Amino acid sequence: MIETLRVVIATLLDVIAWPILLYFLLINSSYLVLVIAAAVDFRGTRRRRRHSGRVERLGSHTAPGVSVVVPAYNEEAGVVEAARSLLGLRYHRHEVIVVNDGSSDDTLRVLIEAFDLVRADREVPYEIPTRQTPRGIYVPRDGYTRLTVIDKANSGRSDSVNVGINTSVEDLIICVDGDSLLDPDALLIVTEPFADDPLRTAATGGVVRVANGCTIRSGQVIDVRMSRNVLAQIQALEYLRSFFLGRSGWSKLRALILISGAFGCFRRDLLVEVGGLDPDSIGEDFELVMRIHRLLRERGQEYSVTFVPEPVCWTEVPETLPVLRKQRARWHRGLWETLVKHRVMFGNPRYGRAGVLAVPYYWAFELFAPLIEAVGLVLMVLGFALGLVNPTTFWLFLAVAYGYAIVVALAAAAVDEVYFSRYYRFGSLLSLISSAVLENIGYRQLHVVWRLRGWWQALRGTEQHWGVMTRRGFTTEKVS
Repeated sequence: MIETLRVVIATLLDVIAWPILLYFLLINSSYLVLVIAAAVDFRGTRRRRRHSGRVERLGSHTAPGVSVVVPAYNEEAGVVEAARSLLGLRYHRHEVIVVNDGSSDDTLRVLIEAFDLVRADREVPYEIPTRQTPRGIYVPRDGYTRLTVIDKANSGRSDSVNVGINTSVEDLIICVDGDSLLDPDALLIVTEPFADDPLRTAATGGVVRVANGCTIRSGQVIDVRMSRNVLAQIQALEYLRSFFLGRSGWSKLRALILISGAFGCFRRDLLVEVGGLDPDSIGEDFELVMRIHRLLRERGQEYSVTFVPEPVCWTEVPETLPVLRKQRARWHRGLWETLVKHRVMFGNPRYGRAGVLAVPYYWAFELFAPLIEAVGLVLMVLGFALGLVNPTTFWLFLAVAYGYAIVVALAAAAVDEVYFSRYYRFGSLLSLISSAVLENIGYRQLHVVWRLRGWWQALRGTEQHWGVMTRRGFTTEKVS
């Protein structure tokens, strides 16, 4: 039995050992290229900021109005702080629409009590088809606070956002999760591309950072700290490298195909034209941006989808393995379903850099990454244990696969510190640096398993579930 296993492992290693090593070299190098591209973009952005008319736009009535749509399901712990944060943002004209998606907790009650809401008699247009319609619309009694709370039966996040879009009245739509907080100038900055180039700009995305461990006052982050929870610390680094620097790099390459559902800004007319978010998609934010690319490319219209590196959306991340496992499995399932649905874009010059560069990259280095990493790691460990892989080759594999990844993570942390310096405390910086090592020892291997699980669920066609994210709520400092 052992001899048969040795023969099988030896045969497989002869065929795929070096290709897998090359794959890890390419994927880590691609991450490093994106980090460098992001750094170049940040440098240019910093120069442009000195001459921007952000303050002038604050009082300009020619700048587009914004409707902030917040889908909320069982967000009792943080929804009031999130709503206060959004209402207090610096912008000349914006409304906040919270859509309570049939929550089983007290999400609706805490909103009614906190903002003194009363029921309103209001017709909602049906521009985007929805599965559920509002069963109650609430507005503040004072008559001037631009907050609308919609209560509806549960039908999922995407359908809730679509109901919010139908209710909105402004030209731009920003989707923000119910557990998220925005920096005070977030709307001013994320809408700048629309003000600078209103005809070409189709969508923009902003930075999503981890709020766990931070202190909140009046709906705003006033003290940035790393959480004491190790899982949250590792995710802070993940968000920094992949969701921040990675997408900044793709934007610099003019091939951005993914905007986070936690913080994205879109033209309302375009959302209506494409039919809003797909309620049958579990990766609805990714799928929406892909659909926008296809629509505008097939129409032959010039456009841009841009990542704006400065505005920050703070979100609470899972601090337990079961919740994180379900989240990452769902994300990978959404990745698979979206790429398959829009497979016509793969390598197709008709879709520009998105089709020729970004979509093939996501197939090769995002979708297939967990499968190739699992095969490579298992074969190398078994080969080393059976004496089929010499120590030099084994350590070379670990260096390229994981050592190089640690270097890339540290480079991402360094770029963030140079240009933004959010984690200014020594303890937080130390946690960020140590997370670069911890991420690759244990966590990354678990992440591979979780992503493969999501892929397997998609292939089997099992029923889609968003799952339950248990919120601890933000650490709120009371004003004395």
